[in-house]
Amino acid sequence: MASNEQPLADVSFLTVAEVATKMRVSKMTVYRLVHNGELPAVRVGRSFRVPENAVQTYLRQSFFDADTG
Repeated sequence: MASNEQPLADVSFLTVAEVATKMRVSKMTVYRLVHNGELPAVRVGRSFRVPENAVQTYLRQSFFDADTG
């Protein structure tokens, strides 16, 4: 395990619906992000679970500053 990784037992997972609510997008957008590999997820049966820290990382990396040209 890399030094920057959390132990799996400490990872908090969100459903696709919870991610969509948190990001204020549709569930289809979340599925698209997962299938395109932009948002990591774990498949549990027929459902996906997304690590909460992955959502925070995605949003941080996707942040757009309108002041920069």
